[in-house]
Amino acid sequence: MLAIAYSELIQIMRNRAVLITSLIMPMAASAFFIYYRDVFERIGSFGYIGAVIVFTIAAFSLYSTTVTTLAARRQNLFLKRMRSTAAGDPSILSGLVLPVSLISLLQVGGILGVFAALSDGPAAVPLLAVAIASTFAMMLALAVATADVTNSPEHAQVTTLPLSLGTITVASWVGITGTDSLTLLKRLLPGGSATELVVDAWNGAVPFTDSLLLLAPTLAWVVVAIALAAKLFRWEPRG
Repeated sequence: MLAIAYSELIQIMRNRAVLITSLIMPMAASAFFIYYRDVFERIGSFGYIGAVIVFTIAAFSLYSTTVTTLAARRQNLFLKRMRSTAAGDPSILSGLVLPVSLISLLQVGGILGVFAALSDGPAAVPLLAVAIASTFAMMLALAVATADVTNSPEHAQVTTLPLSLGTITVASWVGITGTDSLTLLKRLLPGGSATELVVDAWNGAVPFTDSLLLLAPTLAWVVVAIALAAKLFRWEPRG
């Protein structure tokens, strides 16, 4: 797995398009929210800004890049060749997604660290870590499922748009309006409960144990996405 991960990291570093998508765009968007934090704090809260930063990185750095990576490796028959080796399917997929996952984690940690230094900081760091971990798990699982309907890296620009833009929209909606109205709908949408968890962790409005209940919808999306990926994921291009 580590050999696959190292090889994939080299490929990412050499691919300018992936670097722009996974590094520059999310960081630029996050910097925008941090720079105008006082404006967005009045619209929602500092927790809302933290949630948007988390989902911007999760959607573009993690989700979109993972789908592009898997589509590219299927197209050039890398996945097919790897299945003929001693490496198992979980090791192959883990090796391919490990570099982009680590890059995304470093991004979110660094950017939120800067944001925390310029604001009041998160009220519950452990809860924030749990929220980020669950969000990343959901977006990774959805990426593997989305890769099934993605025929090429170019096609990934289309197939990733609904979920990447959708989750950021949900994060903004929930972060600004809260969940006092349409509670069930907002929490069941992809990213809804995770956004509420990030907001609670940053603002400290809800007790730690009560907030953990918000993990259920996010983990349910993880289970659904893994089930779809296990059933539909293709290791070879369609003929």
